[in-house]
Amino acid sequence: MSTTDKSPKELMEYRTLGRTGLKVSLLSYGAWVTFGEQLDINEAYNCMKFAYDNGCNFFDNAEVYTGGKAETVMGQILKRMFEQDGIQRSDLVISTKIFWGTPYYHKEVNKANLKGLSRKRIIEGTRGSLKRLDLEYVDIIFAHRPDAHTPMDEIVRAFNWIIDQGYAFYWGTSEWSSEEIQEAWQIADKLNLIGPCAEQPQYNMLHRTRFEVEYARLYKPPIGYGTTIWSPLASGLLTGKYANKQFEGGNNRLGLTGNLSWLRQQFESGDGLNGLEEKNVDRILGIVENLRPIAEKLGATLAQLALAWAAKNPNVSTVITGASRSSQVTENFKALTILPKLTPDIMEEIEQVLKNQPKQPRDWRLMN
Repeated sequence: MSTTDKSPKELMEYRTLGRTGLKVSLLSYGAWVTFGEQLDINEAYNCMKFAYDNGCNFFDNAEVYTGGKAETVMGQILKRMFEQDGIQRSDLVISTKIFWGTPYYHKEVNKANLKGLSRKRIIEGTRGSLKRLDLEYVDIIFAHRPDAHTPMDEIVRAFNWIIDQGYAFYWGTSEWSSEEIQEAWQIADKLNLIGPCAEQPQYNMLHRTRFEVEYARLYKPPIGYGTTIWSPLASGLLTGKYANKQFEGGNNRLGLTGNLSWLRQQFESGDGLNGLEEKNVDRILGIVENLRPIAEKLGATLAQLALAWAAKNPNVSTVITGASRSSQVTENFKALTILPKLTPDIMEEIEQVLKNQPKQPRDWRLMN
């Protein structure tokens, strides 16, 4: 049976998360933007259930997503999946992230401790997330950003307390520098504590240097870091839906208004989108259009090509996908049928279009 004849569930790969024994599905599903903002509870349930039915076991969230609503919605869906569908808690890997607090009003009077990674913030934030998720524990809790104002040993000890209390099994980082990750890991090793096991960075065809160069040393022993990458489609840019710079209408992210209108403003200003390395709008759209013939040759959509390209990297533990419709979940997960078609020749053809492959440091000591 060829890969095109197999379902995404049959093709799903489960990779270990760094040096842990935890296995996460190669494609996963995240709640950012859609939960509590775009989707009603029933469609949100359909998205999560479709993802699960297609082999997904990892679902990602954060305390700050839509002011805590995303966790509340996911908690309601999980309860429904447990009670109605007979899915076991042990079948799933659930993560959330702590840093900004909910609600995000840290600049107001008496809100000084609502942001950061102090012991107080980590513990109170975790308890708040568990309450909204209606869970006794999450599998992974991430430090959503680094905190230069809190000593690293306090951060490491606080996350270990979370693990000791059974609130989480593992902890990780998100958008930390390699130096910060190494410092946390070294402190944990010195104190005989549990260090972070994975990073949640942005990684896609338009944003590569940090993942492929800066973090390269982290994937190797003794750290052996895992990764749960976000924005593999660059907020929808790699789907080709913005070819004519038309943002209005539909459920596209650059067409969102209200709390998320900053996505479009960021893109149109030339500042890049979510920190993308490539900031020129016309060049980005040109790259996407030049990828289209490659996708068509493989029998893939642009989105499926981009997802498969990210999953092809062996240092990616899981690719966090997003979707505003259950049918979109199914289409995204068909990227697993494209993955085996990404031969060295095809990958080189893609590189010739992207023309952004990061250069590795000449000094080998920087990679050790």
